[in-house]
Amino acid sequence: MLLAEIISVGTELLFGEIVDTNAAFLARELGERGVILHRKTVLGDNLGRVSAAITLALSRADLVILGGGLGPTDDDLTRESIADALGETPGEDPELLAWLEGLYAARGREMPQVNRKQTWLIPSAEALPNPVGTAPGWFVRTGGKYVVALPGPPREMHRMWREQVLPRLPLPDHALVATTIHTQGIGESNVAELLAGLTQNANPSVATYARKTGVDVRVAASAGTEAQAHELMAPLLETVRAHLSRWTWGEDGQTLAGALGDGLAGRSLGVIEAGSAGALCGLLADTAGFLDAAVTGDHARLITLGLTPVTLRDAGLVSEGAALELAAGAREHLGADIGLAVVVSVTGENAGQVHAAISSAKGHKAASVNWPGDAAQMRERAAVTALALAYRALRAGGELA
Repeated sequence: MLLAEIISVGTELLFGEIVDTNAAFLARELGERGVILHRKTVLGDNLGRVSAAITLALSRADLVILGGGLGPTDDDLTRESIADALGETPGEDPELLAWLEGLYAARGREMPQVNRKQTWLIPSAEALPNPVGTAPGWFVRTGGKYVVALPGPPREMHRMWREQVLPRLPLPDHALVATTIHTQGIGESNVAELLAGLTQNANPSVATYARKTGVDVRVAASAGTEAQAHELMAPLLETVRAHLSRWTWGEDGQTLAGALGDGLAGRSLGVIEAGSAGALCGLLADTAGFLDAAVTGDHARLITLGLTPVTLRDAGLVSEGAALELAAGAREHLGADIGLAVVVSVTGENAGQVHAAISSAKGHKAASVNWPGDAAQMRERAAVTALALAYRALRAGGELA
């Protein structure tokens, strides 16, 4: 068993100015390889705090991975922090210096002297090449444990991790496999009730996660080989699938928009959005069959797309009746086989109200949600509501399939 901790370094991460996607990437990478991740820490650019965090992490983990802080400026302190934690003195490496000076020369530039710190190494560190940046990484072996320092830019970090770090790590000789089941239309607490008892299993395991498109359920197992792990996971996976079949729309890398695309079965889709600022179209952008769209809150324009003045006067734009008329209008005025419409109010007394409708030659169907939040949440929720409605109506056995 290999225990790991991740330390993300950067005041911009600590203050939320940049989202720490690197730690999420590393967590997935470690999990897929059977490495047990116990902690993730975010620290500002402070030598004492980062050094202390490294010392503490090494006292309880076999692998400590630091992301960020390898730049050339005074506040890039990851190298100094590792050196301080291990009681070693960094010095310039001639080969790294020649490489970095050559990199600048090839671009017709003279290397700033502040970049010399990017050529530092300590005795226990091995430099990790960076083919797409100026910051080499560090791979440190100390007392049978490992400290890895990676650059902050994701493009650099991802490549260095896969090409330089993974081949050097003594990865566990067991396999971890997992399947993630995507659901929609059921809350996380309801999923937990359906799976009561199953989430207490250690291996294989079941865990639930709330996502933008619904609730995900991850079933995982580890064993000596991948085949053994799949065999161990299979019975529990089938049980979970059976419990959630009514709400499931896909697994693993599938998207809800992609699942809807499959349900279209070659038919074209037209979309009308009012109040959702194109959030639905953004999700559908790469979906096969997505033909055309109209995104507007202008009443006059919506009337030309199928909304009747009577419905607008009596029920208002944010109503089931308006959504149904606009879904039919998407077919007629956008020339699509299937019409999908969503109307949402993000302000005023009706804030949080969402109505979606789908129309085809076989009929129509509508769905409504009333769940206040901020404007971005409501637009996102409106788009997902429309996608889920369309998927359920068009999938095999659906009303409009």
